Parts: sequence; structure tokens; C-alpha cells
Amino acid sequence: MPDVASPDAPSPPARAARAAVAAPRPPRGARTPRLSAALALVVALAGCAGRPALSPDDARLQVVTTTGLLADLVRHVGGDRVHVVSLVPDGGDPHTYEPSLRDARNVVYADVAFSNYALLEEHSVIKTLDANLRDDAVSVSLAEESVKYAAELIPLVEDVTLDTVWLGLRAHGDGAHLGATRASQVLVSATAATGPGDVFAYLTGSFGETDVYIDSSNGFDAANGYRDDTLSLPADAHTHLSWAFTEPGRYTLTLRAHLQVDDTSRPIDLGSGTFAFAVGVDPDPAPGVAVLDRGHADLTADLGDDGAAPGLAVRYDPEGGGERSQRRYSPEQVVIDVPAKALDEIPAGPALRFLGRPGERVYQLAQAVLGKHVHGEIDPHLWQNVRNAMAYAQLIRDTLIAADPAGAGAYRDNAAAYLAELDRTDAYVRRTLAQIPASHRNLVTTHDAFGYLADAYDVRVAGFVTPHPAAEPSLADRRKLADTLRTLRVSAVFLEPNLAARSSTLTEVARDLGVRVCAIYGDAFDDEVTGYVQMMRLNADSLRECLSP
Repeated sequence: MPDVASPDAPSPPARAARAAVAAPRPPRGARTPRLSAALALVVALAGCAGRPALSPDDARLQVVTTTGLLADLVRHVGGDRVHVVSLVPDGGDPHTYEPSLRDARNVVYADVAFSNYALLEEHSVIKTLDANLRDDAVSVSLAEESVKYAAELIPLVEDVTLDTVWLGLRAHGDGAHLGATRASQVLVSATAATGPGDVFAYLTGSFGETDVYIDSSNGFDAANGYRDDTLSLPADAHTHLSWAFTEPGRYTLTLRAHLQVDDTSRPIDLGSGTFAFAVGVDPDPAPGVAVLDRGHADLTADLGDDGAAPGLAVRYDPEGGGERSQRRYSPEQVVIDVPAKALDEIPAGPALRFLGRPGERVYQLAQAVLGKHVHGEIDPHLWQNVRNAMAYAQLIRDTLIAADPAGAGAYRDNAAAYLAELDRTDAYVRRTLAQIPASHRNLVTTHDAFGYLADAYDVRVAGFVTPHPAAEPSLADRRKLADTLRTLRVSAVFLEPNLAARSSTLTEVARDLGVRVCAIYGDAFDDEVTGYVQMMRLNADSLRECLSP
């Protein structure tokens, strides 16, 4: 998720972590650091809250994971020899979770850290992990490193159909030649805009809250480094945004990008570019200028990994596929079409009050996927294929053995037993889904987290159903949603329980059409589902029950 930031200032999570962890990281075997008074208070309060914490006085191997799902895998492989905690609590969303000082304290005490990464986790989670982990601790990104254990990676293809172009923001390239790591960030600042009205870029979160990243109505302040009109991305990542324009006409928006390698280095200037928009008017492009009017486009900060000079660009795929299918344009080679049909009324309520008064109309390009959502080219949800979870378990086993050789026998025995259980689970999921007639294996969800499930078990991801994320759904929006469900001809749509609060319109429209809304679990556990094997078996059962005729 982008964090508002100045190119000249470290991010708030990094500042908080450094302030909290006042003492040097303890060497392994002598985990008795002196905590700052502020951190000691946080730890005391956290203890009252009941969430587990790592301890310097525990003889077991201390392990921190980013998510509860990974913690469950570690517990099965580590058994009694490990004490494991998760940064993201059960019920939390790894795409959006903001770590606390207590989380930073847990990282300090960790001997081993497991993240999924592949840009699954919120960037501030990764920064907190990397900034506070001891130098002698082991850190493993399971998605990337599990390929050595035969995990299969698939590209993330976002097949979302909109009436307008889907306009995102991208940092292209990992920037390793510039010294970037996974904790680095690319800062993109709006520095100027022209046009008959105001320009906004904002993000609608999971529960309707909004974060505004670009607002031309109050100008752009160079004196503070354009802090109020700056957002950040990890290197080699993409995010979704909504874009709004208050009047019809022709607009330009100038962006400048910097690479912040770490919190102490000076930002590296990546250049600037000016992008043209035709809002509610004929784009009327000059010869050689492409009109972006459908599919998926990204305003892109290019880090120059391919040998080209860093700079601003547009990457565009009119069919809306993944990054590999995008073509690169310079800013002057395109005009972005915001057609008359993008005109929407501002709903009542405070969330979008920055756009104007309720009932006024603005032109909007929707962010397409509701919620904070930063990702790369690879689909990070590997565990939806149980064979990939088996690769994770083997990598976890070998990592724990290297960190605690005395426990090698126990880790091997635990892993062997768990791998056998996972093998049975894989067979159960495959057998259960095979009972659904092939013509009915159409998965419709509100979250693009199930590509591996579809690929491994012969299920087709038929679509993503989400009401317009930028506004309360109008009668027209409800009709379009109903038409989508009819066109897909599905008997059920699947909703993650932790996302139910934001999907009341989907639930109502589905009920009116006689389409079932059924449960499926993607990223997180809850009070009902507390383990990975349980989750995968429940998903298979839910699909069979709801899709079988």
C-alpha cells in the first residue's frame, strides 16, 4: 500500500521502529537487551492484550512470521522446539496491516524470520522486519526461495472488466543496480497540474475509508518536497488508485519520482514526466499519439533495470493482462481517455467529501479492486496450491535445522508427518473439486487470490465481482452488477469472511438473483478457521457444495 511520504524523510513506520528499539540488537544466546521506556510500556500493554510475544528468556528457537498462515506452517514443522508469533494477527489483512511498536520488539528477539513476500505483505511490515532483525538472525522469503523445492509460480493476471481504462501506478524494476533492496521505496510526487478543474488520485480502503495522495485543489508545495502529494511504492510493484476530475476538458499532470534506497541515503532522482488526460471530451490525439481508453494502464516510474535511463513512462495493455503484456510508452506518446460515461455523483457521507458536495458530479476512473493492494508480476498466493505449501514446509524444515542443528531430528520427523498430512489434503482438495461437473467449476470472487487454486485443481476463475469502489453503488451500478452475475451464469459467488462488511451490495444483488454467496478463505484465518489444512479442506467443501448442480 502506498504511504504518503516526503522524498527527504524516512517513512513513519521506520521512524517508529528506530525510536522504539533504542538498544542495539542482542547477539544470539544473550537476548537480554535493555528496552527503552516507551517500548517497555508498549510491551507491558501488549501483554495485557493477550497476543503472544517472543522472549529473551525462552530457550526455544524464537521465530517471527509475517502472517498467521505462515506461523501455522512453522508450528507444525517446529513443534515444541520453536516459539513462533505472527506480525499480522488472525483476521488481519496482510495487504494492509500496519505494524506496531510491539511488532518491532518481536522482530528484535527473533532468531528466524519468515515472510511470504513476492509483494504480498504491506510494505511497512517488510520494512519493520528488515530494519529490526538482528544481523545474525535468518530471514527467508518463502515465495521466492521455495522454487528450489519445486514450488510453481504463476503470473498475476488481473482480469477485471471496466467501462473505462484501469489506471494504476507502477515502479518498474527492482533497482538493484542502484542499491535498492526489498525495504527500499520509490517516491512519486505530483508537482504540477493544468486543466479546467481539480485533479485527485486516491485509494478506497476495505471498509470505505479513503486516502488522498494527489490533490491539485490546494496547489503543490515544493518547499516541503511535495510531501502532501507524494506516495510510495516498493521497487518493482504496482498499486491501484481512483482518479477524479471535477470539470470536463483537457488536463495535464506532472509527476517526479525518486528512489529512497534506505532511510539515511539521499534520494536518487529518477526524472519527471507530464501525462495528458481528455476528460469528457474527444481525445482528438495528434498523429502518433495512442489513446488509452480500455484495459490496464500504469503511470510508471522506471528504474532503468533494462539498461535504459530511469524516467517516467506509461505501461499499457488494452486487454488488461499482466505486466508482461504491457507495452511501454513515453508520456508524450499517449493521452488517457476519461469519457463522459465516467461521470459519477459524489455520494453522501464524509469519505469522499474532498471531491465536493454530495450530489455534485465528477469524472472518475475507478481503482477496480477495492482495498489497499500492492503487488508485483508474480501471484504471491502460492499456498492455494497445496503442493506449494509442501515446498514451504520443506524450506521451513531446512531453515530451522540450519538455525538449530540440535533439533534436526525433531524437525525432520515433524516435517515428514506434516508433509504426509499435506499430501492427503492435496488429494482431498483434488478429489472434492473433481466431483463438481467441469462446466460448473467457475469461481467468482471479490479478491484475485485464487489463481493457484484454479491452476492446480482445474477450476476456472470466471471473474471478480465488486461494486464501484469509488462511491456508494447507484441503481445503475446495481443493474450492472446484476448483469455481470447473469452473464457469468454462476450458481454462487465466493466471499472471504473478513471482507463481508464491504460487500453488502454484492450479497443483496446475489440474493435477489437467487445466486448463493458462499465462504472461501484466502489470506487470513479467523475464529472459525485457525489452520492451513482446515482452510484448504473447507474451501474445497464450500466450492463443491455451492457449485454442484
